[in-house]
Amino acid sequence: MKKPGKIEVIALMPELDKMLFKFLEGLSADDWDKQTIAPKWKVKDVAVHLLDGNLRTLSMLRDNYYGEKPDSVNSYTDLIDFLNKLNSDWVKATNRLSPKVIIDLLKSSGEEYCDFLATLNPDDKAQFSVAWAGENESKNWFHIAREYTEKWHHQQQIRLAVGEEKELLEDRWFLPYLDTSIRALPHHYRDVEAKVNDLVKFTFLGKTEKSWFLRYENGWQLFTSANEKPKSEVKIRNEYAWKIFTKGIKREEAIENSEIIGDRKLGEKIFDMIAVMA
Repeated sequence: MKKPGKIEVIALMPELDKMLFKFLEGLSADDWDKQTIAPKWKVKDVAVHLLDGNLRTLSMLRDNYYGEKPDSVNSYTDLIDFLNKLNSDWVKATNRLSPKVIIDLLKSSGEEYCDFLATLNPDDKAQFSVAWAGENESKNWFHIAREYTEKWHHQQQIRLAVGEEKELLEDRWFLPYLDTSIRALPHHYRDVEAKVNDLVKFTFLGKTEKSWFLRYENGWQLFTSANEKPKSEVKIRNEYAWKIFTKGIKREEAIENSEIIGDRKLGEKIFDMIAVMA
């Protein structure tokens, strides 16, 4: 059995940004106003949220300037509520910006953002942990991978809204997103009871078929390979996986369009897993 290793996406970040810029430049005025699968956000709202991600990262991590701070964060829910308010305030304030201004700001801030991430030592402690994976402390490589998933899934929300989502499902872009998101599995299954050596296999179906395994022994542990027969196997198509992990699809619909072999209750747990701060 083999445990998953580091995720290296730093070289992909500028290229992913360039794909976004090119795509946004080709949108019509009507496209900018189309509804995304994020219930409160249209295409323009998601674009300015990506801009906020660039600017907030540079301000906090590069410049050590935090601006608004929460009065008190005593739980994960408190943190989510604080972030949701920040996001809502930003989207409202940037409503006055034109698409061209937004694209220009994304380009200039995106370059600085990517340059800054490249200066971080991957093995140093990250300033912010990856909370949705249950970590109180994370390495920079995981923080950067988490940032990749943010840029990937928000760009995908925009693409889906205008019916052009296939490009980001290509292996080069999707597999790093999936490899990062799947690290939430042990934390997500933490309260699921099992017997020693119980094994759950998760297979994701796209151009390349990828599988991960959860094995129980003093808690759930994640592996990229296993020899034992799984007690449960879940097969999910890639076009549904990212929606599951970002609250973009109803649990029942995701289950209906996937396959569970063996212990159904054990397999179904993945369908309410979230790999974003939401």
